[in-house]
Amino acid sequence: MRRRLLAASALAALLAAVPGSGQQGAIVTSLTLFVGTAEGLWRSTDWAGSWERIRGRTSGVQLDALGAVRAIAPVANRVWLGGDGGLYVSEDFGDTWAPLSLTPGIRGVLLTRWPLADPTVFVGSSEGLLRSRDGGRTFEATALGRTAVHRLEWPGPALVVACDRGLFVTKDEGSSFAGPGQGLPEGAIRAMALSSFFAADPVLFAAPASGGVFRSSDGGATWTACGLSDEIVGDLVWLGPFLYAAGESGFHRSQDAGGSWTRLAASPGRPSRLMFPLAPAAGLEAFLATDRGLFRTADAGEHWSQAGFRDQEVLTVATFPPPEPTPGKKPKR
Repeated sequence: MRRRLLAASALAALLAAVPGSGQQGAIVTSLTLFVGTAEGLWRSTDWAGSWERIRGRTSGVQLDALGAVRAIAPVANRVWLGGDGGLYVSEDFGDTWAPLSLTPGIRGVLLTRWPLADPTVFVGSSEGLLRSRDGGRTFEATALGRTAVHRLEWPGPALVVACDRGLFVTKDEGSSFAGPGQGLPEGAIRAMALSSFFAADPVLFAAPASGGVFRSSDGGATWTACGLSDEIVGDLVWLGPFLYAAGESGFHRSQDAGGSWTRLAASPGRPSRLMFPLAPAAGLEAFLATDRGLFRTADAGEHWSQAGFRDQEVLTVATFPPPEPTPGKKPKR
């Protein structure tokens, strides 16, 4: 009960921090979730209490041509959407949409940390890693070559790519790549997790499609196995000091950077995306997208409950990031 009250308090604090959240009909970003499925985009404005299909209003562009939605990136009032039919953007929290690019097979969207000053956008697609210098309107191939990209992270200046050929790192925005590194099994990497201070502490974890979790302490140059060898891991999240692994058979946590693991619960389905929406302020609430629907936990994975899309495959789940803390103010305890 106490954990649920803490999660509710965190939600209330986020709600109070959203300008205009008390206005009638306003989108409350701290309660808004997006889900991508093979049928398209869905939105909940009451924290998974109910869901609506987003097709695009008549004043914008219909999303029917997008097909399966595989990548969602909400930032401020803008929502970026990638899928089988290209790249779309909304400037009003997901109500109306405009197509940016018809590049097919987009699986990941990654923006610069300073989008107003730097319009660079990377997308991972079924054909490779593509780079745009004009805010996603036109794309060019990078030196990664032709391979299906599954995950992207851009801690800066390094950009890390998990793809069918392994895990690769570029420090020049895609002009050259290093990888996949010694000790990492050959084949696809489906999930990865990076240190929050990667530039100074280049530790990362990777989950090969063949099973298990591997760790690198030198930015992907060398790798060592760190457990779960019998588990096919669909996603990894690192909320220091806790590392979470969503596997096909179980949900696991490590408190010593992969040295040992605790199985918290059986997996509610084959996982595709794990999200802790209140992190780093709180790490109890999480959502898990699986082939059996969307699931929710209020105790960091010990118990899961259905949060919609029962017996349907959910490809991805996303929410708006929490507001930045006010400089000079300490968080209340």
